[in-house]
Formats: sequence, C-alpha cells, structure tokens
Amino acid sequence: MQITFKLYASLTDYLPADRRTSNWMTLEIEPASTIATIIAPFNLPMNLVHLVLINGVYIYPAERATRTLAEGDVLAIWPPIAGG
Repeated sequence: MQITFKLYASLTDYLPADRRTSNWMTLEIEPASTIATIIAPFNLPMNLVHLVLINGVYIYPAERATRTLAEGDVLAIWPPIAGG
C-alpha cells in the first residue's frame, strides 16, 4: 500500500537526494508496517524525531513502535524546533 512520507526542517537531509527539495515522497509499505519500521531505513536519529503526525493527528512517542498506517495516510515528522 502507498503512503506519503514527509520530513521537515533538518530532517529533509535524510531523504534521498532527489526528494530533498520537495521534502516528501511516496512510499510503498507493508500493511503491518509501524511508524518505527517505516522510518528505520532512513536512519533518523531518534532524538530528532520529535513531532510525529499521521494525517495531522499527533502520535505519542509510546505509540510509535506499534501504530500502523492505512492506504493513503500521510506520515509527517518534525525535529525539535527552537524559536525566540
């Protein structure tokens, strides 16, 4: 099944080079894939995986190892962001 995978801010560096300018890509995943298994091949440092949303809904850290996605879902991830 297909989902849309989006990385923001400094995390875009972990996307394939040809996808970094748009910050998103379509992924083909297995139906039982969890957030953790989806992001594992991208080697994201877990301390930078801060804000995780599926279709705009926040996913708590405790749920990320077991939460699966459905066809057409959008998985978006932001690093911690400081402002001032």
